[in-house]
Amino acid sequence: MSVSTRRRRFAAVVLASVAVFSATTACGDDNEGGGDTGAKPDKLVVSTFGEAGYEDLVKQYEQQSGIKIELRKVAQLNEFRPGLVRSLATGKGAADVVMLEEGILNEFKLNPTNWVDLAPLVGGDLSKDYLSWKYELGKAPDGRLMGLPTDVGSLGICYRTDLFKAAGLPVEREAVSALWPTWEKFIETGKTYKTKTGKGFVDSATMAVNAVMFQQKGADLFYDKENNMIADKSPAVKAAWDQAVALSDAGITAKITTWSPEWNAGFKQGTFAATACPSWMLGIVETNSGPENAGKWDLAAVPGGAGNWGGSWLGVPEQSKYHAEAAKLAAFLTNTAGQVAAFKKSGPLPTNLKALEDPAFTSFTNKYFSDAPTGKIFGESVQAIVPTYLGPKHQAVKENALEPALRAYETGQASLQEAWEQFTKDAATQGSF
Repeated sequence: MSVSTRRRRFAAVVLASVAVFSATTACGDDNEGGGDTGAKPDKLVVSTFGEAGYEDLVKQYEQQSGIKIELRKVAQLNEFRPGLVRSLATGKGAADVVMLEEGILNEFKLNPTNWVDLAPLVGGDLSKDYLSWKYELGKAPDGRLMGLPTDVGSLGICYRTDLFKAAGLPVEREAVSALWPTWEKFIETGKTYKTKTGKGFVDSATMAVNAVMFQQKGADLFYDKENNMIADKSPAVKAAWDQAVALSDAGITAKITTWSPEWNAGFKQGTFAATACPSWMLGIVETNSGPENAGKWDLAAVPGGAGNWGGSWLGVPEQSKYHAEAAKLAAFLTNTAGQVAAFKKSGPLPTNLKALEDPAFTSFTNKYFSDAPTGKIFGESVQAIVPTYLGPKHQAVKENALEPALRAYETGQASLQEAWEQFTKDAATQGSF
């Protein structure tokens, strides 16, 4: 079957299946139909997930433009995506500006007519303003600019200094980074912590999955570049699988499902001492840990020294009534000042080139994270990021096939062979289109 045929079939299935589901679920947005009215709106809606850092920025834009901005936040991507898919399928309910995460962007590229071409609406060619590969990934196969770049997820390890100290481990970030130049050394550190405290060192075996997959530079993951499913044959996926299994076998995980209520509470309760932290995770760690744990977190290097997890774009759905004004807002949120402000607020790492050079970014220290120089730490690693091709249903395969199978092994619900068979079966189901 050709790629184009698969794309058409996938789009048809999504539209049919989601339309049925949407009959029982209201999205709550006012947009219906599409097309730019040409009028200045009284209100624009921005829809994001996680901690994008836009709270202060939208207030600033309200003052500048006279347009009220409603910011709608969903905590988790796996809760955000279904609502957006429903809105696209039914032609109503989407926000005016929507955050598009890298794991779902390629899925929406299969039907790019759902998205406004931002290029003619943002005041000229912006391609030189961003990391070139990031800007290019925001384009659909037909050439339209579906999204303006927001952030990338350069990696570190967030760790609790008080818990490290109690276990007799170093607490200074340089000394902590030196503990684990490799994942093998990371596991050794975890064993030391577990021996001293009896507690899980990291939250879950899956904490290493994204880091290890994206450390395999230039490798195909669940799909090859022709969109053929290769999940059970990919060396990068197998490397991530093996590393997660090694964490589990070492007995150093708290066996908590990422993004679960127990995971959220674990930051505050000290259920685990470390976890993988892309730059955008800093805001989530702070929110979950609460003000009482300010200054108890710090940031060290990730084993292997590099990696990328996540990153997004801002797009304007065709169904928005205010294409031009929504595009202006997206450009404002992703320009130099906008990306620096978002980073300082919640941690999303800029992709705007001037933002990456701005002293307000490069000299920024995060008070919550023991005054870690997060601008310097993450900024120095961004140029080393090598883009990896993600297939149309990357996110679904990772969250609904790979991670559940690893959790089944971690919790003793499946043998290693049974878990791998579960993964390969579910990957084929979740990744088909």
